[in-house]
Amino acid sequence: MRFFVLRCALVLWLLLSGCAGPNGEDALPAASESLTRLASDGGHFQVSFTSELDPIAINQLHRWTLQVAAEDGTPVEGATISVKGEMPEHGHGMPTQPQMTADLGGGAYRIEGMRFQMGGEWTVTFTIAADGVQDSVTFHLKL
Repeated sequence: MRFFVLRCALVLWLLLSGCAGPNGEDALPAASESLTRLASDGGHFQVSFTSELDPIAINQLHRWTLQVAAEDGTPVEGATISVKGEMPEHGHGMPTQPQMTADLGGGAYRIEGMRFQMGGEWTVTFTIAADGVQDSVTFHLKL
């Protein structure tokens, strides 16, 4: 519980400190700053990830561990998760089709097949279904 509270405090600090670029325009955070979403699109889940690569590298196949909790912080067990990675400015997706390959327990899920073929701005969207609820969360990455 203490780790969760510290993580939430860090995310809140990052949000409050802003992500504006030098001219005041919105800028995407670096991949290392965008690891947690306090709420999914519909507010049903809290989602964070860790990558086995730190920092995330280009053209290297790797896996992520996705941590999924209910909005009250309770780990979500038995979820089904699909993954879609896109590079919106270029109009293409990832060269791989990442998949959830294991439910690790405690709300943790293994996602394998992550690979980004070029640097730039990426989105990775997870669609999560659990206990009759489906919701999505999107991470914005600058690699």
